[in-house]
Amino acid sequence: MRQLSETDRDALRIAQDPRFARWLQQVTATGGCSHPVHLTGSTTTLDGTTGEIFHHYDTRDEPGERLLVRCRNRRASICPACSRLHAGDTFHLVRAGLLGGKNVPASVRYRPRLFVTLTAPSFGPVHRAGEWCRPRRDGGACEHRRARGCGRVHAPDDPVVGEPLCPDCYDYTGHVLWHAHASKLWDRFVIDVRRRLASSAGLVQSHFADHARLSFARVAEYQKRAAVHVHAVVRLDGPAGSDDEPPAWGTAQRLVDAVRKSARRVLVHSCYSLAVGERVLRWGEQVDARPLRTDADGLDDDAVAAYVAKYVTKGASETGAGLDHPLTTWADIESAPVSTHVRAIMRACWRLGGLPEYEPLRLRAWAHTLGYRGHILTKSRAYSTTYAALRAERAHHMGHTDTPDAITDRRWRYVGSGHSPGAALIAAGIAEDLALNREAVRDECKGGGGA
Repeated sequence: MRQLSETDRDALRIAQDPRFARWLQQVTATGGCSHPVHLTGSTTTLDGTTGEIFHHYDTRDEPGERLLVRCRNRRASICPACSRLHAGDTFHLVRAGLLGGKNVPASVRYRPRLFVTLTAPSFGPVHRAGEWCRPRRDGGACEHRRARGCGRVHAPDDPVVGEPLCPDCYDYTGHVLWHAHASKLWDRFVIDVRRRLASSAGLVQSHFADHARLSFARVAEYQKRAAVHVHAVVRLDGPAGSDDEPPAWGTAQRLVDAVRKSARRVLVHSCYSLAVGERVLRWGEQVDARPLRTDADGLDDDAVAAYVAKYVTKGASETGAGLDHPLTTWADIESAPVSTHVRAIMRACWRLGGLPEYEPLRLRAWAHTLGYRGHILTKSRAYSTTYAALRAERAHHMGHTDTPDAITDRRWRYVGSGHSPGAALIAAGIAEDLALNREAVRDECKGGGGA
């Protein structure tokens, strides 16, 4: 007879608890969250005039005298259940800016809209997947006596893809500093696009906001070479944003031209350092700006929204380009489960982070993300709805509504987080069942329903 593991025994203990049914309801309500937050306290809703109690809830009536709520972590590697919810919210947020809905007018679909991809520059040749990796007619070796080319054919999942041909030639300093300034480079890119649009329309650059508004949602993604590149949905509106039509001169082609020229023009200077000098940081050579059209020849709006949502839930660890938790010592870098290339970038972060001139960049604090400290998803205010609005709408749909003229007294305290081994096993099963149910409903909807 097989002996039960500690996890199985813990799960059996929980299942035999007299209050297991209520605990199971709480876990199901969190969607099977992997690391729920434990709260204790109460909520009382009163009539603001008469003092009559409309509703009272107290965790003293709950198993363990606590309430479980979602951790809301967007990373699938940390909490698959909450990451799926976050991906769904991101899909609706991006889609609303493309097609309307969520208080965004449907007319946005007919405005100039682009799907833009901006890449990082080259920091040195790396292995790549394809028919031939890096064929070199002249052959030869670099100054470190390593071959300058590679005639092999790498599969996309080959571990060597993204690794430098010569680690000693690779510009790890430039890689880290580019990551540290990528968000500033994006900000300058957006400003320059506005200026170019104004100039092309014969406007004074400072008057652009009186005639049009540039709205966007952008997501950062780590490439195989562990460098961030950016996908963005860019839309041209009137001065009032999504509720306002763009001027007649605001065409998709004019927007494409402005994006391409700005991507090649903008740059950021790093601060001067005696150790590394001053670096000029810019976007890479590969710039893609494709119009989103309403006809069959254009990119599919739902596919673009799903593409952006997919990358929002990915952490650095899932792409092999870092970790989901900070590093506190040099020893943490040496023991991190990452590739040799990624470890070298982390080491560069740590070394540069120790220089006083780079202290504002906080490179050691962000060594786990290879120096990139920007948000994975950012959007302009007028692009579409917000995560807060989407959560409020979901709460309203589930029956959590505010009563007019009511006063709510909330008294809550944090008492812990996470699951015991047995509880984690049960929660994972619930999350998997809910995911399968969603897939079944989605497949049925695509198939046109039942008989």
